Amino acid sequence: MDSSEHALIEAARAGDGPALEALLTLHAPAVLRFGQKMCRHPEDAQDVLQEALLAAARSVRDFRGDSSFATWLFTIVRSFCIKKRRVSKFAPTETVSLDHHAGAARIASSAPLPDEAAADHELSHALNEAIAELEEANREVLLLRDVEGMTAPEVASVLGISVDAVKSRLHRARVQVRARLEPLLPAPERLSAAGPECPEIALLFSRYIEGEIGEIECAAMEKHVASCARCRAGCDSLKHTLALCRSNVGDAGRGVSVEVQTLVRNALRELSTKPLGA
Repeated sequence: MDSSEHALIEAARAGDGPALEALLTLHAPAVLRFGQKMCRHPEDAQDVLQEALLAAARSVRDFRGDSSFATWLFTIVRSFCIKKRRVSKFAPTETVSLDHHAGAARIASSAPLPDEAAADHELSHALNEAIAELEEANREVLLLRDVEGMTAPEVASVLGISVDAVKSRLHRARVQVRARLEPLLPAPERLSAAGPECPEIALLFSRYIEGEIGEIECAAMEKHVASCARCRAGCDSLKHTLALCRSNVGDAGRGVSVEVQTLVRNALRELSTKPLGA
């Protein structure tokens, strides 16, 4: 947490309305982004944002700094996402197999793209579909860790699970998303048939990123990757996928939109009849 955010938090806890508005506006785009990808419908995501911001504004005096403000806020947001999924008219009535998902054919298309910009756009679209296809438990972990950039312990705090459980879900999510994107990745990043000594490289590299493998296993992996074009391609493709996750923030991440500003002000307007902390 930087000093400017800390100052906003302290002022908001003391009842400073403009500071509270600035603090919520700072975090609102990430909240909306998370809601959009978890609820998968704009109307539900806006409802979640409105309710979460109002709840955060009402209880900001209770924030003690035991975790980051973002971790505290995402814990609130997630609870409203869960409630919204239970009652939403947009909630799916059945589970759709990934093998029959309507977007699978588009993701699997290997048609050449005209230039790098078009390729990135198509990859971004495919990434959104691949994330949407994940099981909810794996999707929320990937969103918080790889899209929002939270640490594994922070994600564990938001979800109320162990760090080991976070990493287990994260590895599965990364491997599934990378596999969905592979047909659209640059040719050097596509995997060929595995050799007899090839590990499950996407999973192993994900564990490597999270610091889960020891020095001996790490050295063996690095030696193998240096001599194996296939596994080197697998590492590069996962790096590419993770970079896309961090850059794929959509409109909610490009500054603070008028929509977000309006939602923040609406939440504060609803709060105005009650004192902070009530």
